[in-house]
Amino acid sequence: MKVGISVRIDVTKIDKSRLYKGAKGTYLDLTTFVDTDEKDEYENNGFISQSTTKDEREAKYQTPILGNVKVFYTDGAAKAPAIASNPTIEEMDEDIPF
Repeated sequence: MKVGISVRIDVTKIDKSRLYKGAKGTYLDLTTFVDTDEKDEYENNGFISQSTTKDEREAKYQTPILGNVKVFYTDGAAKAPAIASNPTIEEMDEDIPF
């Protein structure tokens, strides 16, 4: 499946100490989480933040959210069905309309 995603970030929130020189330029590692099925109140499908190291994640360090991502295109390909676990009686009762 192909997905078109628009990204908008506030560059003033970038922690410039995380910029690093590479062979062809200056880089910044970013992380995004995208939910193609859900949108927030502003029609965004996710957010983008600066990447964290394993140590930072374990220490629960929170980098600021730099911006948002919005899905603007999908090619309509069907998603693979979710693999469900065995439902409980209570979960099955929720689907019964009476």
